[in-house]
Amino acid sequence: MHEESVGDLAIVLHSHMPYVEGFGTYPFGEEWLFDAVIRSYLPVLEVARDLTMTITPVLADQLEDEGARQRLREFLVRWRIGAAEADVAEVPAECRAACEAELARYRRALELLDAAGGDPLRPWQEAAREGRVALATSAATHAVLPLLATREGLRLQLDAGIRSHRRRFGWDGGFWLPECAYAPGLEWRLAEHGVRWTCVDQSAHAEPLEALTPVATGAGPVALPIDWEAVSWLWSLDGYPSDPAHVQFAGKSLRGVRIWRVGGGAYDPAAAEEAARRQAAEFLAALAGRLREFSASRGRRGLLVFAIDTELLGHWWSEGAIWLGEVLAGAAGAGVRLLTVPQALAEHEPAARPLAASTWGEGKDLRTWDSPPVADLAWGARRLELRLLRALSAGLGGAAAMRAARELLAVQASDWAFLDKRGQAGDYAFQRATSHAEAALRAIDCPAGGTDPRMRSLAPDLSLAPLNA
Repeated sequence: MHEESVGDLAIVLHSHMPYVEGFGTYPFGEEWLFDAVIRSYLPVLEVARDLTMTITPVLADQLEDEGARQRLREFLVRWRIGAAEADVAEVPAECRAACEAELARYRRALELLDAAGGDPLRPWQEAAREGRVALATSAATHAVLPLLATREGLRLQLDAGIRSHRRRFGWDGGFWLPECAYAPGLEWRLAEHGVRWTCVDQSAHAEPLEALTPVATGAGPVALPIDWEAVSWLWSLDGYPSDPAHVQFAGKSLRGVRIWRVGGGAYDPAAAEEAARRQAAEFLAALAGRLREFSASRGRRGLLVFAIDTELLGHWWSEGAIWLGEVLAGAAGAGVRLLTVPQALAEHEPAARPLAASTWGEGKDLRTWDSPPVADLAWGARRLELRLLRALSAGLGGAAAMRAARELLAVQASDWAFLDKRGQAGDYAFQRATSHAEAALRAIDCPAGGTDPRMRSLAPDLSLAPLNA
């Protein structure tokens, strides 16, 4: 297979959800989490093999909660299966096939969930144990690490995230940089915690083919540049999900069932599946072309790292899991060898070259999380970090210190600034950030004030030692 293939492909699916369990309802509360499990995580894990998946600690925290698991199943049965069953007899005749396809999707999700004993973490654990996927962790609450105010705050995010992941899944050193946010010197902090590899986006600072070679850092962790050209085939306004045959994300019945297609008119599931299969073949052909180009110009095999959010597959792009299954099934025939990241690192020698500060966000810099529109959130999080450290040095301890640290972790999530800057969630994101900051200050200033039961599941393995080091 090695001799017959033109190069190697490492697919990295980044699975993340901010702490929404217990905080609000549709469309940005915990129903957001439940739909991601139902439409993305379960179907993707059913077909996943020979690839790498991240699962952020904050996502796993929520899926580990017994109450959330019970509400997830109830949501699936009542508000997804029940809605589709009711709609089948009421939607226009031309939409019936679409409604039946949605019903079949949700019934299959229920089968998968029940087969896992109602535990949405078990499919990840089983896929890793069977060797179908490699798993990687991330920072505790997906904080943009270069924006943290102190080394102690950085240690807290790394320690809490790695600690929880190791307990749940074991850990071999894989770490996802939240938002691919890198600043020179960060690799030394990652090395202190045992990180072996991470992904970066250098597309604004290097010629495209350079992304097909891993980067050696002086600190030890290997940086894997993601191939933004390949990612853009999906992640752009005219990418695969925008094909006229695919289901329209917002084109729903009154009960929330997706029945309309991007190109207008009733959704045809068979036509959409055929489009996804065609797009998978196009994707593999284009990948093979890039790998051949690299091999011809560099005289060695290339490693193309294709990284996207797992939620794109199935949740945002309904046909995404079908597309992924076709990519995995057709890779060998297209001359592309599939490797997990650990497998790829065993075969591809990293090259030493400098890395530039970057993210995979807007402008490939930090503007999404640190610019005038979100300056109040960015500076508020930094001030809170410093305030907590000052309180700890003055003797704050016990349950109050633990609560304040958990609230700080919640404030530091990258999601609040992202949603607030893009205006995608009304005032939900701003209120979440400010309410967690207020709760942290109450814990600091009124240590006997108790705890918030809604925060029961966040960072269950938290230690304050990184803040006191």
